[in-house]
Amino acid sequence: MAILSFEELINKCENENKKIYEIALEEESKIQDETFDVIKIRTLETLLAMKDAIKSGLLSNEKSISNWCGDDCEKLQKGYQTKGSILGKIFEKITTYALATAEENLRMGRIVACPTAGSCGIVPSVIIAVAEEKNISETEQLNGLITAGLTGLIVSNKVQLAGAVAGCQAECGVASAMAAAALTQMMGGDNNEIIQATSLALKNILGLTCDPVCGLVEVPCIKRNAFLAIHAVTASELALCGVESKIPLDEIVDTLKITGQLMSPLLKETSQGGLAKTKTAIELEKKLFNNK
Repeated sequence: MAILSFEELINKCENENKKIYEIALEEESKIQDETFDVIKIRTLETLLAMKDAIKSGLLSNEKSISNWCGDDCEKLQKGYQTKGSILGKIFEKITTYALATAEENLRMGRIVACPTAGSCGIVPSVIIAVAEEKNISETEQLNGLITAGLTGLIVSNKVQLAGAVAGCQAECGVASAMAAAALTQMMGGDNNEIIQATSLALKNILGLTCDPVCGLVEVPCIKRNAFLAIHAVTASELALCGVESKIPLDEIVDTLKITGQLMSPLLKETSQGGLAKTKTAIELEKKLFNNK
């Protein structure tokens, strides 16, 4: 039977004296009826696909069909080349990689939905940028990605990871929590620190709406990937320094679900409220759809 809650996961880790990624491997092996080696190979293929999406995104400035987005990653790269970031190289890479992946998605390139296409830049940018700058092994990157995967899976047991169901808190918000879990594992955090990082990331993004302009996964979705990737790093660093969430993770997930239910349908991917109905957004919509 699959693990349905974080409390169950923590208890299983403690009873068996195992890391979260080890439990994840066991669970995935049972579900797919495959060996650990096969699961690891598939995870490696996912990681490599993430890296390919970043590479492609970094090299392209092709605009989307709407002509609104597609060159922000290029702008960021040029800006960092001339003046750098006040927060250093890792910050530069994370934000750039997040935009590169999200823009690759709008070009219909090959990306990994983690957990969704609209949030596809968050987990890869954190794992890959930090691994490059901190010289973290491929094995540890895989362990981080496996940890992230189980984190997202447990959340999805209670709430569907879709903006149409619970707003962007269930997409970019959950992706940020997954990235926080992955990074904490990669940085040597213990099981409790991983859970705390996940909790802090998810708790502090509750209520995030999904209000895409013109119904396209562009504005504000693309740049949101960069913001929420850094959000994940903040959560991880807090947890690794001993900061803990006063609210248990399962209760935070319950709150995410309830918040989604309370959220107006106008703010859940319908493009009928929020940023999608600002004066500028309405004008853009008219231009895009030929004033019809």
